[in-house]
Amino acid sequence: MILFVRNLVVKDFWLKLFAFALAVLIWLTVKFSIRGEGSFSTSILGHSSDEIVMVIPVHVPATDPSAFVVQPPEVQVTLRGDPKLLKSLSDGDVQAQVDIPNAESAEGIRQVRIILPQGISYTRLSRDVVDVHAAPKTQ
Repeated sequence: MILFVRNLVVKDFWLKLFAFALAVLIWLTVKFSIRGEGSFSTSILGHSSDEIVMVIPVHVPATDPSAFVVQPPEVQVTLRGDPKLLKSLSDGDVQAQVDIPNAESAEGIRQVRIILPQGISYTRLSRDVVDVHAAPKTQ
């Protein structure tokens, strides 16, 4: 019995160790893919060179933007594109806006629209909806 257990572990040890490591690597890759976090290597190393993360304020395009309060006031966007183009982005190049059809129906949960320069796309948005309220009137 002891000889059987010893042979079970020791015989072809390196092949068994390699198979175990490969199984763990496949399991981690599938786990990260299901959660939507990209590949295992991207999760370990961070974002790839053609991706950046920006925090952008949400704007309300209206005649008086200070008449509205947006919660949360910022969204986090993961951008993808040419690395040179991503490095040259300035703060105003990427915008997050809330479309309001008219002032009467402005309050409520609204969809966030991301405006990007040509050649850039976004892969992830922290919140795709925000809550819009009328700002308290000051006198």
